[in-house]
Amino acid sequence: MKKLINAADAVVTESLAGMAAAHPNALRVDIDRRIVYRATPKEDGKVAIVSGGGSGHEPLHGGFVGAGMLDAACAGEIFTSPVPDQIAAATTAVDCGAGVLHIVKNYTGDVMNFEMAAELIEMDAGIPVVAVVVEDDVAVEDSLYTTGRRGVGVTVIVEKVAGAAAEEGRSLAEVATLAGRVCRNGRSMGMALTSCTVPTHGRPSFDLPDDEMEIGIGIHGEPGHHREKAAAAGEIAERLVEPILAELPPGDGSGVIALLNGMGASPLIELYIMYAEVARLLESAGVVVERSLVGNYVTSLDMAGCSLTLVRTDQEVLRLWDAPVRTPGLCWGD
Repeated sequence: MKKLINAADAVVTESLAGMAAAHPNALRVDIDRRIVYRATPKEDGKVAIVSGGGSGHEPLHGGFVGAGMLDAACAGEIFTSPVPDQIAAATTAVDCGAGVLHIVKNYTGDVMNFEMAAELIEMDAGIPVVAVVVEDDVAVEDSLYTTGRRGVGVTVIVEKVAGAAAEEGRSLAEVATLAGRVCRNGRSMGMALTSCTVPTHGRPSFDLPDDEMEIGIGIHGEPGHHREKAAAAGEIAERLVEPILAELPPGDGSGVIALLNGMGASPLIELYIMYAEVARLLESAGVVVERSLVGNYVTSLDMAGCSLTLVRTDQEVLRLWDAPVRTPGLCWGD
């Protein structure tokens, strides 16, 4: 195992220290509790948004903390959920008097720990908390880590859209309803050319021969639902697009937001080749891509491969997607 680390058991804390050093004016990082906060808190009277999960998916979630997205993100150990006390501390710290939205990926540990944290907050602080669970992966149900579908790429789009709505001063109920609508209208599918290696394990999480690819992988190093011979980008794009379109809710003619996401080790030159093939297939299917994003946003350590996320959109969602955002992972607008 060759990695840019000092010690396998210190990867998360040292990475958080690096984030703090790289973004001193944008982020405030509580390294002991493993919580990333906005350096400048949101104004009083606005809804705050907290998310989090296991580390190893960077820039998700800490890289999306900042104006227009998250107010705080909780980092667990690699591929391990943050704990309830940690989530409760983050939620209490960022509350601005209008309540807090939790955005939770559908993994058993994440859902359970965010629920426990909400109960602690209600008992101790009386802060209104609403949770939205992301479950967009069409590959499998009831997997190693979940009951139901896994939460993957739609998480980024939910965090962006809900964050923009919160910045506008919408109520907790309104922000939660909007976030839920984005979740229901999004679907994702992923594939891998290689496995990933968790530093404390020191070996790939599953074996994948050089001439094969894994279709339907998750983001925790778990294998997909089947293997086949490695193929050209155009064929791989078909494996991703077809099952998503088969389950994507019907739209109102407003098209989709498309996220072509790298799993961590595939270079951007390959991701753009994949996006060109995806765009071709979507055009042939009559699907209008209103907005697109290509790059590493929800990774699985050093896994080579990609995932595709499509979210049916409308004019409100597009406006909120286009709203200014200032985070290490996404940055545009005024």
